[in-house]
Amino acid sequence: MGVFTHEEEVTTPIPTAKAFKVFVLDYDTLFPKVVPHAIKTVEVLQGDGGAGTIKKITFAEGMGVNYMKHQVHELDIENMSYSVSVIEGDVLGNKLEKISDVNKFDPAPNGGTIIKVTTKFHTVGDIEFTEDEMKEVIQNRDRVYKAVEDYIVANPDA
Repeated sequence: MGVFTHEEEVTTPIPTAKAFKVFVLDYDTLFPKVVPHAIKTVEVLQGDGGAGTIKKITFAEGMGVNYMKHQVHELDIENMSYSVSVIEGDVLGNKLEKISDVNKFDPAPNGGTIIKVTTKFHTVGDIEFTEDEMKEVIQNRDRVYKAVEDYIVANPDA
């Protein structure tokens, strides 16, 4: 198995505690509501949201993929960090065994949040996973998160 890593920092004007709540704690209910064109449903299959929880995310028609299952590895509310892996689904294709993300939410100087995201693509065998393939996965994810950010900025009481 090969491991290909992508690191990025994403900034959002949303204050840190609220950003963590929106993008992590309320993901299951908020994302299908705000981006139904991308995410149809989020279903908890096992667990209480913390470590060990497995969720099935079903995508909307036209997304090019049907579903994926996430397994939560860590949910640290106090330190605002979250790690999860995509462990199943057609989003992995025939090249990936899993995709792991570690997300750390830190206050930004302007009152918003800096989200540090480390994504590791674990390939099947010695298969190569190119920079362009990584970018495509990251860009698709970022578009969905940006739509949710725009919604929260426009509806601060949401």
